[in-house]
Amino acid sequence: MLADASGTMPASLMSKPDQAFFAHGLDGVDVVVHGRHSHEQQPHSPARRRLILTHRVAGVAPHPSNGNARFWNPAGAALEQAMEELGTPGGSVGVIGGTNVFNLFLDRYDIFYLSRLPHVKLPGGRPVFPEVPSHAPEDVLARHGLDLGYQELFDRPTGLVIVGWRRAPDPDR
Repeated sequence: MLADASGTMPASLMSKPDQAFFAHGLDGVDVVVHGRHSHEQQPHSPARRRLILTHRVAGVAPHPSNGNARFWNPAGAALEQAMEELGTPGGSVGVIGGTNVFNLFLDRYDIFYLSRLPHVKLPGGRPVFPEVPSHAPEDVLARHGLDLGYQELFDRPTGLVIVGWRRAPDPDR
């Protein structure tokens, strides 16, 4: 789960090692993609170029108060068009959620990092993918062509494990 039943990320899901891993990953991409309720709230957040998914625009529209952001409706414009309008054609993308945003990119991920805190349970919470909890996130990722790349214990006291799921390189690319 990404959040509890109210849509809030509880303190029990927050881990300093996970947040550091997350921030480092975002520092390495050209564009951050997220839904209107997701935001990474990191020190470099205001400087990051971002696409914010919404159905409130026809295709791509400027954000009224953030020159580094565009609103994007995937039903009205391709990702490539949105990135072109953001000034980042061909750039690397980091997807930070929520549920429907993660789902939109399932067939496009090169890598997906799944963080697990085994002792935290959020019944009725907001799932990482729409198919959860009837299917485990690992099953969803595998069905979409990603393979378990590695897993690492990031924080022994909390049991935090970060698992990298990778797509095999396409020889035709």
